[in-house]
Amino acid sequence: MNSIKPIYISAFALMVLAGCGATKQASIATPPVVEIAPAIIKKNAPVTENDLKRWSHLDLVKDTIPGMSVDKAYAELLKDKKGVKVIVGIVDSGVDIEHEDLQGKIWTNTKEIPGNGIDDDKNGFIDDVHGWNFLGDAVSENLELTRIVKKGDDGSAQYKNALAQYDEKYKKALEDKQQVDFLLDVHATIKAALNKTDYKIEDLSTITSTDPKVTRCKMIMTQIFTNAGPTFNPEADFEEYREQVYDQLNFNLNKDFDGRKIVGDNPEDIKDNHYGNNIVFGPDKEKALHGTHVAGIIAQVRHNNLGGDGVANNVEIMTVRAVPDGDEYDKDIALAIRYAVDNGAKVINGSFGKSFSPHKQWVYDAIKYAQKKDVLIVHAAGNDGYNIDLEKNINYPNDSEDNIKEYVDNVLTVGAINKVYGEDVIASFSNFGSINVDVFAPGEEIYATVPNNKYKYLQGTSMAAPNAAGVAALIRSYYPKLKASQVKHILMNSGVLLPETVKLGDDHEVKTRADSSKTGRMVNAYNALLMAEKMSKK
Repeated sequence: MNSIKPIYISAFALMVLAGCGATKQASIATPPVVEIAPAIIKKNAPVTENDLKRWSHLDLVKDTIPGMSVDKAYAELLKDKKGVKVIVGIVDSGVDIEHEDLQGKIWTNTKEIPGNGIDDDKNGFIDDVHGWNFLGDAVSENLELTRIVKKGDDGSAQYKNALAQYDEKYKKALEDKQQVDFLLDVHATIKAALNKTDYKIEDLSTITSTDPKVTRCKMIMTQIFTNAGPTFNPEADFEEYREQVYDQLNFNLNKDFDGRKIVGDNPEDIKDNHYGNNIVFGPDKEKALHGTHVAGIIAQVRHNNLGGDGVANNVEIMTVRAVPDGDEYDKDIALAIRYAVDNGAKVINGSFGKSFSPHKQWVYDAIKYAQKKDVLIVHAAGNDGYNIDLEKNINYPNDSEDNIKEYVDNVLTVGAINKVYGEDVIASFSNFGSINVDVFAPGEEIYATVPNNKYKYLQGTSMAAPNAAGVAALIRSYYPKLKASQVKHILMNSGVLLPETVKLGDDHEVKTRADSSKTGRMVNAYNALLMAEKMSKK
C-alpha cells in the first residue's frame, strides 16, 4: 500500500519555497459521444468550499472544473431510470461499516447467521456477515522490499534491486524525519506565540514578537498556509505527516519488526487460507481511514446533507481487509479478490500497490479468475510520479506479465488529475504510462468519509480509482448486461480528452497526452452512460 498511500501533505519544504501557478486557458476537446462545440475554459473565480467538497462530480463545460459530470448524468440521463443493485468489493485497509453516511450501503451476507460462530454458508469463513478481514489484528507491516532484504542475499537480481531501493528509501525517510521534526518545531513555536493549538493564516498577523525565531516561523507558516490551500489544518496535517514518516522508520523499513506474527498463518503458503476474522474495520477503527475514504467516494449517500456525495446510488460495499499500513502480501490480495468474486462483487476497487511481488502469480491467477466470473477490477496507478511502463518502475499488481501485453481484459488502471483543466491537470504525484495506465480520474483533494462519522480531504491515485469504480458501478447497475471488459473500454473510450500537452511526474516534464496513458482521457460519467446506452442496444 505504501506507494498508493494517500498524500496527506505534499512536500512542505517545496511549499515554503514555491508559489502556486496561475490558472491556464485551455481548449476542450470534443468528447467522443457528446455533441458539444469545442470551448475555451477558464476558471475565473476560486473554487467555493461546496464545489471543492464535490468537485469530482462537476462538469468541465458548465462548472469549468474537470470533474466526471456525475451530477449532469443523474439530472439528464438517470432521473427516470431504475438500476439493479451492484456489489462493489473494497480490498483495502478496512471500512467503518457503522459510518453514518454509509448506512444502507453495506453488503450483508444473508446466508450467514450473525454471531453464531458457525460457517452457515460453508464458504470457509465463519460469520462473514459484511466481508472478511484477512489481516486479523495486524495493522502495520514492512514494505515488500524490506521483507526481501530480511531474508538475506540469495544471489538473485530481485534481492539486489530490493537492497538498492531499501537503502535509498531509508536515506529518504531519515531526510523526511529531519524535515518533519523541523516543521513540528515551527508549529510548536507558533502555538506558543498564539497560546492556542488550532490557528488559521489570519491569526499569524496578530503575532508581534521580536524574537527572531518566532519571526522566522511566522514567515514560514504564512507561506505554507498560502500554498497549501483552504483545507490545510496545521495540527492535524502535521501530525499525519509525522505519523507517515515515523511509520516508515518504525515499521515499513524496520528489519527488526514482524507485523505478520500476530496473524498466525504462513504467508508463503497459498493453501493456508483459513485465517483472519470478521471484524472488517480491524482492531483499530481509526486505522481503517484509507478504506473508509475509498468506500465513501463510491457509495456515501447522495444529497443527505452529510459529508460529500458518492458516485453510485445503487451499490453495496463489501469490505475485504487485506491492505496493512505497509505493503500487502500477495497471498492476502489473491484470496481477497477470490473472496469478493465468490460473494457476488461485480466491481472490485484496489487502491494499493507495491514495487516487488514475490508471489505475483497467485495474484495473476486471482485476476484471471475474476475475469472468468465477469468481474471488473479498478486499480490505482500509484503515487510515485513514475512512468510505470519502464520495467524499473513496475507497480504490482498489474495486468501484463511482461509489462507490455495484457493477459486479461478486466483490469482498469487509473491515474489522478486535479481540479484545474490545463497543462497541469495531471497530479504531479500520479504515475503515468502510455501502456500501463488506462485513464485518469479526480484524485486530488477528494472529500469523503473517514472513521467515526468524520469526513476528510485526501488525495492520491487511491482516490482516483474509486471515482472510476463508482462510474463502473453506475454502468453495471443501469446496463447490467454489459460485460466487465465492455465496461472497462467504455470508461476508457468515453472520457474527455486531456489537453494536447500535459506535465507528467514530479519533474513536471511536458509531454503529449498520448504519453500519459493508453487513452489520454479523463473518466466522464455522462459520456460513459451515453456510450453504455448505445452499446446495450447492439
